[in-house]
Amino acid sequence: MKKTLIIVGVIGGLLLGGVVIIGLLLAGGYNQLVAQSQNVDKSWAQVQNVYQRRADLIPNLVQTVQGAANFEKSTLVEITDARASVGKIQINNAPTEAAKLAEFEQAQGRLSSALSRLLVVVEKYPDLKANANFRDLQAQLEGTENRISVERGTFNNAVQAYNTAIRSFPAVFYAGMFGFKERPYFAAKAGAEEAPKVQFDFNKAPAPPSK
Repeated sequence: MKKTLIIVGVIGGLLLGGVVIIGLLLAGGYNQLVAQSQNVDKSWAQVQNVYQRRADLIPNLVQTVQGAANFEKSTLVEITDARASVGKIQINNAPTEAAKLAEFEQAQGRLSSALSRLLVVVEKYPDLKANANFRDLQAQLEGTENRISVERGTFNNAVQAYNTAIRSFPAVFYAGMFGFKERPYFAAKAGAEEAPKVQFDFNKAPAPPSK
């Protein structure tokens, strides 16, 4: 009887020890997923910061160029409207739905296109190109576009690490149960490895403004 109790006790101890070990492994794995999820959100915050920096430069840019004689008003309206559409999309944490990220990208893309067209139009205004305030804004925009490219890459790396973690063993068995879902990436586009050019050739003779 005594020997039986000893055997039962040993088996019970082994089972309890196994449960404790499994519990610790699960806790450690869960905490790791939490940390990686927070890293994705942190990277997303940086993405939003650099995009917001660009948006904050737009009013000063518009104010600087709208004083130029005969400057195309439709171009200013387009960039102002594009900036307003960007401001309507608020995503506090990194999106968990590809459609939501695509909506954010689409709005930012419209602003990028409007900004590019505005900067092309400026080529026809030599006095504006020589304006010190405009040149400073141009330099800030160039730096901001570079930061956007860097932060998008950092975000995609964080998402890749997180998505890999939730699909790896043993997290694949419990990640979904705890609400850890796959996060979408920024879509890679042709030429996306290079920041958009906002640089001007100030030595080039510009064409006269159209009447």
